[in-house]
Amino acid sequence: MKPGSYVEIKTKTGEILKGIVMNTNDPKILSLKLDSGYNIGLDKKNILYMNELRKNQEIKPKQQEEIKINKNLKTIAILHTGGTVASKVSYATGAVFPSFSPTELINMFPELKTIANIKSRLIGNMFSEDIRFVHYNIIAKEIEKEIKAGVDGIIITHGTDTLAFTSLALSFTLENLNKPVILVGAQRSSDRPSTDAAMNLICAAQFITRSNFNEVGICMHGKSGDDFCYILPACKTKKLHTSRRDAFKAVNSNPIAKINKEGKIEFFQEYHKKEHKDKLKLKLFNDKLKLGILKAHPNLSKEEVKMFSKFNGLIIEGTGLGHLPINKIDKNTKENELILKELNKLAKKIPVVMTSQCIFGRVNMNVYDTGRKLQDSGVLGNYSDMTLEAAFIKLAWLLSNYKKNQIKDLINNNFRGEISKRVTYEENLFRLFKVF
Repeated sequence: MKPGSYVEIKTKTGEILKGIVMNTNDPKILSLKLDSGYNIGLDKKNILYMNELRKNQEIKPKQQEEIKINKNLKTIAILHTGGTVASKVSYATGAVFPSFSPTELINMFPELKTIANIKSRLIGNMFSEDIRFVHYNIIAKEIEKEIKAGVDGIIITHGTDTLAFTSLALSFTLENLNKPVILVGAQRSSDRPSTDAAMNLICAAQFITRSNFNEVGICMHGKSGDDFCYILPACKTKKLHTSRRDAFKAVNSNPIAKINKEGKIEFFQEYHKKEHKDKLKLKLFNDKLKLGILKAHPNLSKEEVKMFSKFNGLIIEGTGLGHLPINKIDKNTKENELILKELNKLAKKIPVVMTSQCIFGRVNMNVYDTGRKLQDSGVLGNYSDMTLEAAFIKLAWLLSNYKKNQIKDLINNNFRGEISKRVTYEENLFRLFKVF
């Protein structure tokens, strides 16, 4: 069977499967895209029979029509960095491939043409886990180009795995931002019936055109169903599930708003547009920086701390209120004392910032003696409720734009809303479990 043929297969176990045959590099394996959108690989030895229900059909692409500008609509630039939001299925192979031109986007999501004039282009095409500091600079410069060109808002399509890091990076980099920049991802591929790509993109476009929001934000599903999307704060959001469509949640903060596909907006608190007297300024990242993350765990060794001696900065994900195993309490905990000695040396050379393994709450290194020792050693970040992602990106941004001796005083400054006012534990739990 040629790739693209729609077939029915019966396996030796009696299972009957239907789907599109896909290309595969292994001659012993039949790759099949099921009707559900999932891909599976079958050992050909286990196939009892296969019937071709529909031959390979080459679908001719629609002739691209010129998109007319509607002067009554705002203009949105959609900049693609990768991910599954703007992708479609090849009926010849069953594979998914990216689609970036405005016409192709309109064909995929026809609702967009009633919402805004769309400009669309590719600025990168990569898995989000492969992004480095230099890519934040590239995205920021492309955003600057679009703002100078006069667009009313910008959507960044992005893979979900490090979307929270990029939203933070852009929020810090784009100083005096006066136009909305919304990051959009998709948890489910566009070739699956349960895809969230269309709704996330349409809701982002609706929010840009119907609100006076002029910051960096994230637009993702608010529930597992297609009821609405949340507009989430760029510096207080975390991905909390590997595959659910409502995986992104605000941490120690509220969502900014919720919006449905029809454009109905409900703000969670009164929103005031930020006014900037100065023009947009890019405060970019030094892509040569080396920042590390050390996770506290039982049986930590001094070598794990020492390995960061040639780095420019370190984020610690401590236990509880912000602790590390540094106390010698018996003959079996001598290593803990050595960890503290290494930490003392390290904190004299580079900024070391504490965060917590806990999702909610804030660091408080004044409660226990362990925390006081860590502060004496030079560990920063006391009283902060930054997520690990926020602390990492903020430290990189500070090291890129300020002198190292300024970091101690700046790390707890609230630049972009990355540090919030006190939020009760009950409020956090209510927001989290109301939708999960």
